Amino acid sequence: MKYVIILPDGASDEPLPQLGGKTPLEAAHIPNMDSIAHDGRLGRIVTIPDGFGAGTDAGTLTLMGYDPRVYHTGRAPMEALAQQLTAEPDQLIFRCNFVNITDGKMKDFTAGHIHQPDADALIAALNAATFFGEQCSFHAGVSYRNLLLVSNASTMKLQSQPPHDITDQPVAGYWPTGDGQERVKAIMDRAVEVLREHPVNLRRREKGEDWATNIWLWGQGTPMKLESLDSRYGLKGVVITAVDIIRGIAVGMGMDLIEVPGATGYIDTDYDAKGRAALDALDRYDVVVVHIEAPDEAAHQGMAEEKMKSLERIDEAIVGPLLKKLKSMGDHRILIAPDHATLVRTKGHHAEPPPFCYAGAGVESRSGKAFSEKEAAAAGVFLDPGHTLLSEFLTPSR
Repeated sequence: MKYVIILPDGASDEPLPQLGGKTPLEAAHIPNMDSIAHDGRLGRIVTIPDGFGAGTDAGTLTLMGYDPRVYHTGRAPMEALAQQLTAEPDQLIFRCNFVNITDGKMKDFTAGHIHQPDADALIAALNAATFFGEQCSFHAGVSYRNLLLVSNASTMKLQSQPPHDITDQPVAGYWPTGDGQERVKAIMDRAVEVLREHPVNLRRREKGEDWATNIWLWGQGTPMKLESLDSRYGLKGVVITAVDIIRGIAVGMGMDLIEVPGATGYIDTDYDAKGRAALDALDRYDVVVVHIEAPDEAAHQGMAEEKMKSLERIDEAIVGPLLKKLKSMGDHRILIAPDHATLVRTKGHHAEPPPFCYAGAGVESRSGKAFSEKEAAAAGVFLDPGHTLLSEFLTPSR
């Protein structure tokens, strides 16, 4: 039995006037996803349990079969797994975004989708700086997505806000709060001084590009441990992704990773290369997971048409070829499941349960409907808690 899981990040949305009152999923030409929904099990799933912010961390943990209420220790620790970073008992791991704050507002939570060499240079400068006696260790991730380890921080109890959820909003009310907030704010303020006149930022300003005015610390936590996919299901799995949060979850699950040249974690990603890599992986693995960040990124930029187009490219270059090959290989199942909604209107995540669908061997239900938010609601299937989906999907007798 072969299993394929497609994770179109943030694909779910609400009806948009730009798309004639349709959601991006409804407006997109996605015949392959529609066929899976039509021939299989379609419904909605609670990916974000009560008490959690809508995000890829809790959403993907849920889809991979782990109850966030049991396993979630913070977003940053998941990404630390991808970088093979270990924290000492007294250390706290933070996600560290390069962002652009202009006139007191979060203008760009990606600092202009800063290029990797520029991000690496800024991380090096931060590591060379002093932070008022704080023991800080900055670690480069992918583009604007980086990590920070802070020592003597085990007693910190903080609440922090993802920067991608406050685009165009004043940041004054969103600084980290709680026990240790003064220390964290001092680190963030000191970083402003380090970044301001760095040659990378001077060059970006001269070119009229958004530049890294600040670091934004959030998603903090302690190391996370997961049971492996093999120990739970006796299956060998692989993950294809361009972002560290998914890589980290994959590492925690004991799954292999395939790095695809041209996979950027943005709307310019190489969909065809991802599809080819997944097709090749099917010959060697029981479970192939393909994560695509593009729909989420398009929504964060407020680009309805781009979000729709990203879904069409996922369907054409990834879902279609995989579905065709699976049918030639015998017994199989294929699942389409967004981790959460990302709304073009607000440019932020939303906890509204997204649609999911799967089809293949032993799946008796036949919805007869297309893959969309409205059709999923009409199907009447509602999975709560959502972390039961993976076991349901990986149980051929169902």
